[in-house]
Parts: sequence; C-alpha cells; structure tokens
Amino acid sequence: MAETKVIVIGAGPAGMMAAGAAAENGAQVAILEKNQRVGRKLAITGKGRCNITNYCDTDDFIAHLTANPRFLYSAVNRFTCYDTVAFFEDRGLRTKVERGNRVFPESDKAADVVDTLYDYLTDLGVEIYHKEVKGLLIEDGVVKGVRLSDREMYADAVIIACGGMSYKATGSTGDGYTFAKAAGHNITPLLPSLVPLTADDKDIPDLQGLSLKNVRLTVTDTVTDKTVYCETGEMLFTHFGISGPLVLSASAHMRAMSPGRYTANIDLKTALDFDTLDKRVLRDFAEFTNKDLINALGKLLPKKLIPVVIDRSGIDPHTKCNVLTAEQRHALVNCIKQFTVRIRSFRPINEAIVTHGGVDVKDVDPRTMESKLVKGLYFAGEVLDVDAYTGGFNLQIAYSTGRLAGESAAAAQNNQ
Repeated sequence: MAETKVIVIGAGPAGMMAAGAAAENGAQVAILEKNQRVGRKLAITGKGRCNITNYCDTDDFIAHLTANPRFLYSAVNRFTCYDTVAFFEDRGLRTKVERGNRVFPESDKAADVVDTLYDYLTDLGVEIYHKEVKGLLIEDGVVKGVRLSDREMYADAVIIACGGMSYKATGSTGDGYTFAKAAGHNITPLLPSLVPLTADDKDIPDLQGLSLKNVRLTVTDTVTDKTVYCETGEMLFTHFGISGPLVLSASAHMRAMSPGRYTANIDLKTALDFDTLDKRVLRDFAEFTNKDLINALGKLLPKKLIPVVIDRSGIDPHTKCNVLTAEQRHALVNCIKQFTVRIRSFRPINEAIVTHGGVDVKDVDPRTMESKLVKGLYFAGEVLDVDAYTGGFNLQIAYSTGRLAGESAAAAQNNQ
C-alpha cells in the first residue's frame, strides 16, 4: 500500500501536533506555513511564558469549554491533558503546575515549547515549507491537495489548522474559514472571545491601571435579565474599560453583544456582606471622625477608587465623617458591594485570545476530525467552532484535535 501523503496548512500548535501525529503513523507529511517561523502565536501566549495546558481530567476539562463541548469528547479522551504534559516531558521540556492547575514550562519561556514541537517534526522528517496556500484542490467531493501561488501540491489528505482571526500579526487572518467555506462548510458567526471589554462609564478611565484581587464579577444580560457569569478572582481597569482574567472569562458568555446589553457588577469586598461592611465603615468613620470623607477610606479602598466610589454614592467628598447620615453611609456601602460598569462592546477581535465561531462542527466527524462533506479534508484547532476559558484549555483543544486529525489523515487512502 502506498504511503499516505498529508499536507497540513498552518504551523501553530494544532498544525504541528497534527503533522507529527501523521508522521508517527507512517505518513509522508508536509506543513505549509506562510510565516517565516513556526509557532508565532504560540511564542507569545501566556505573556511569553506559554500556558501549555491545564493539569486536569477530561470531565473537568470539558466543563471549562464554552462552545460545543460534546464534540470534543473523542479528541480529548484520545489525547488528554495528562498526555500533553507527558508528551513535552518525554521530549526534554520540564514543566511545572501553577495556580488553577495551569501548566508552564519550567523555564518560563514559550520559545522552548515552540522549539520542542519543531524538533519533534524535524526528528520525524516532516517537511516544512514557508509558503502561503491560496486554495484547496477538490475533485468529485475528494480533496486532492492545495494550490500555491506558483504551483499545486497533491496529497491524499489535507488538514486545515491555520487558526482563527485573533492576533493577525502572527498570521491568523482567517484563511482557514475561506478554505472551509469554499469546500462547502458553514462558518458560524465569528466573535472575539477571551477579550477585554469597553465601558460607557465616563469615570472608568480615571481608574486606568488599577488591578483588583479577590473581587466578584457578576455580568447580567439586561435583555433576558439573567446572570451570564459570576466568579471571584482578579481583574483590572484600563483606559477603555475592563480587562484581566475575570473579564476575559466573562466575555466568553457575552455572545449577543450590543451597547448597554450587559452590565458588570463588581463586589469590591467579597468577604463582607452588606451589614458587616456597614459596621466596618462605621468603625473607620469613628477613627476619622473629624476628617473629610475623601480622607477616611484609605484603609478600605485603593486610592484610585476612593473619589470614584464617593462620587457614585452622591456624597460631597469633603463632608465630615461625623455628620454623614445612615442613608449616605448605606449608599457608599452599596457602591462598594455593587460597583457597576456598563459594557459597550468587545475590544477588536485582533485583541482576543481566541476566536469564537468557525467551521460548524455539525459537518465534521468528531471521531476523526474529517469533513463530512469532502473526503480527506480534516480540521484542527481554532478554525473549528470550539473554544474555552483561559488556563491552557484552548491550547489543549489544539493538541487534542490536531493529534486526532493527524492520526486519522495518516490512515487516509483517498486514491482508492
């Protein structure tokens, strides 16, 4: 039987894992990458440290997916988070587990992750061409290869693994969606996910650079009057609105975005209920009884927040603590327990960590990652309509789907 020829479009984490898996299973493999370096987006993930995966079991992993989790059961069971750690460790990359089960290279260098994958491919004899794919070659419902600017390349199987629309400078310009659409696939609406949010409130820019820990962020859909997200953690204010881990995760639940549709409420003192916080404020006022309110909250709130909270509570900042009424104090406590941010929009998709939406999974076989419409055509990674929270989950999607696509493609004999 002739050796299967496999072409992989894209040398990101999904593409490199797919190429390696296909080569390990006896295929002759070529990767086509339009950048001059492999793994460009991977090299900047996790602020240059690369959160490789999340050290959790499959059920926990599936629980962190925000789009089409059932579709990924086969892929993730076939190549688990633990398998990913073993994969890198076996190839000499030492790893460590940090808060939230996040796995990082011990060196804290994303470049070491890219190098490990690159060495994996070269050791297996995978050919890497820095060429831009212009389109697919499809005849009678069977993929035959790809079209480049100067020639055609033929193969028994083609794996589309060229990412989404985020971080365009790294080459994620949506090419995979174009190829998939040309092959007859439906592309679900493309939205930014794990992305900062802009705010309508005029006082938010005054808080720029302020980072908050142990706060509770609750996001409400004002149209349905339902809470779409509520978690405790870290966030920060920016010149345009809000960002940080809590906000990025919340954005994954805000699909039908329009100005004013979503309201974010921040509980700045999660450890204290309203009454307990009220008593705490009373004690502070007793200590600073003859001081202006603006100078009496330093023990309770970060300096930048004090004038904003006072302004929102409707109190003159120069009111003496000893003349504040219970009603004014309650208004102040309420602002601390429910600091409201009116969400206007997502930041641009280019600033998103991942793209929500993509190739409709209804037309992809979850057991193989093969197209149900075109024989020999496979998909892996962000190009699919699958995404997850931050914490290494999206990279694991790339490895698991890439691994499955590569193994499946290696078995393809489309010329039969």
